[in-house]
Amino acid sequence: MTDRLSTTFAKPHPALVCFVTAGDGDTAANLDALVAGGADVIELGMPFTDPMADGPAIQAANIRSLGGGTTTADVLAIAAAFRARHPEVPLVLMGYANPMVRRGPEWFAVECAKAGVDGVICVDIPPEEDDALGPQLRAAGIAPIRLATPTTDAARLPRVLAGSEGFLYYVSVAGITGQQQAAQASIEEAVARLKRATDLPVAVGFGVRTPEQAEAIAKVADGVVVGSALVELVGEHGADAPEHLRALTAALAEAVHSAR
Repeated sequence: MTDRLSTTFAKPHPALVCFVTAGDGDTAANLDALVAGGADVIELGMPFTDPMADGPAIQAANIRSLGGGTTTADVLAIAAAFRARHPEVPLVLMGYANPMVRRGPEWFAVECAKAGVDGVICVDIPPEEDDALGPQLRAAGIAPIRLATPTTDAARLPRVLAGSEGFLYYVSVAGITGQQQAAQASIEEAVARLKRATDLPVAVGFGVRTPEQAEAIAKVADGVVVGSALVELVGEHGADAPEHLRALTAALAEAVHSAR
């Protein structure tokens, strides 16, 4: 399943990675709009009661989703339906440990594989606790995608990279999603440092909101992650969100794909 990720990042242009929260609005229509707009990789957020790494936009999306009764089974069903409609587009689940391991890591990994999920980002399982989920994901053919941050120093980076697959997600700011963007110079320096340490593609996220920002990052990174700006459209436009998601995604995709 990780072949979809490697194929995508092997294309001759950087990848646009787009995030929305499962169960927030018409998720199927929202996901289809991202693909139609040109997203290369989809991140599907698993709603959680305490999304500690997320800013107000995604927190609100989690509340809307959970308020509508979204369960882990619903997220997996959304993923499976997406895979049936879009057999070639990589799909990554992003969320927190509790919903992923409460029934056992083996159960979660197997269900992800059944649903056609390519990778999992678990925000609150550190590399030092890889055995909580990582071996089960890898055994099921699911890429455990790790996070590196501005505070990931040379001593800790090898531990972050060990067992990481798919791509490395560089969190460009020390903080929560959607609130600020790092200076371009610091992003360039960080990406160069990470690429010296790994052959994994490096995708940069947190605080990326506009095509101009995405283009600048895509000049140096293998991928650009956009989340809060898209999630805000879902909250603002509700049932009409897909047309707005497609328009913003198309502008972002044009900027990212033409950056190099």
